[in-house]
Amino acid sequence: MNEELQFIVDSAVESMNNAIEHLENELLKIRAGKANPVMLSSVMVDYYGAPTPLSQVANVNTPDARTLSIQPWEKALLPEIEKAIMNANLGFNPMNNGESIIINVPPLTEERRKELAKMAKAESETAKISIRNARKDANNEIKKSDASEDEQNNYEIDVQKYTDQFNKKVEEVYLRKEKDILTV
Repeated sequence: MNEELQFIVDSAVESMNNAIEHLENELLKIRAGKANPVMLSSVMVDYYGAPTPLSQVANVNTPDARTLSIQPWEKALLPEIEKAIMNANLGFNPMNNGESIIINVPPLTEERRKELAKMAKAESETAKISIRNARKDANNEIKKSDASEDEQNNYEIDVQKYTDQFNKKVEEVYLRKEKDILTV
């Protein structure tokens, strides 16, 4: 067992794992018609002159599948939070009731659902490209090593097996998200 080659394979597997994690994080940002606090992760509130993530100045909840509730830790921040949500251009219309901000998440149109499914597909393709790049880098490193040709071939086969596994995982993650998006 060649430790150098095993390290190359392990590094490739780690890169492929990172691609899956990145894909899952990106897919969380694509809304599937249900209210989710992650939808507001990009909102930055002007907190005493410093742009601060909404999650650090307020509690974001989902009382039901179509509503987001934002409870600021300081009541004085309500107008700032409202302004930040409007400026984030997420297509939401925040309602301030003096205590908290309520956002009704509108149901998705069929056209918008298809658009979001395409975005999810594009993210999954990016993940697959990242996995293939990890495979290519690993194979190049294996070829540069001073191991025997048979040993190099065996490790390249291992890298290909991992590549196939991770590509299958990407497809599963994508199909799950697509089903989530297209389900009315």
